[in-house]
Amino acid sequence: MNRAEYPPLLKELVAQLKRMPGVGPRSAERIALWMVSARNARTSEIAAAISAVAASVHPCRQCGFFTTEPLCEICRDETRAGDLLCVVEQATDILPLERTGAFRGLYHSLGGRISPLDHVGPEDLRIGELLERVRQGHPTEVILALGADVEGEATANYLAGLLKELPVSITRIAQGLPAGGGLEHADELTLSRALGGRVKW
Repeated sequence: MNRAEYPPLLKELVAQLKRMPGVGPRSAERIALWMVSARNARTSEIAAAISAVAASVHPCRQCGFFTTEPLCEICRDETRAGDLLCVVEQATDILPLERTGAFRGLYHSLGGRISPLDHVGPEDLRIGELLERVRQGHPTEVILALGADVEGEATANYLAGLLKELPVSITRIAQGLPAGGGLEHADELTLSRALGGRVKW
């Protein structure tokens, strides 16, 4: 006796939703069922928004952030400090820094980090574009805001070696204890960096 299954179109929708990061089989099924059964789902509006984003949103040709113009809003902002350039791994790392309000310079997204295990080398990242920006834009400081894991460290060290050949100051964001965190919850590497990066009171 055959078991009842969803119609082929619904099964295809579930299969496509499963391709999205963070969406497992159960979540994909719930989303698909909501789309076809909820009165206020407005699936045509969702589909239109997805199509519009896919057709119009692309990386900024200068920093790699998301935009519908050749340059993003940040790169077009003439009030920003053009002599400060903050390097991040992914375009998604830019917004958390922006939301702090502590940085008013420009950004450069590498599009990833050096990771031999994932077959990602320097040639796969936007490192050449970074060096060209430094040569052409003459920033006074390049801030490396990369991850504190092994791949982030390797990428930062690689970039520092290249940037040392250019007339620019190279800094790295401080690493240590998170605000509100206690010593008992910190690992040895975090504590070591917190001690090494201590400042005068």
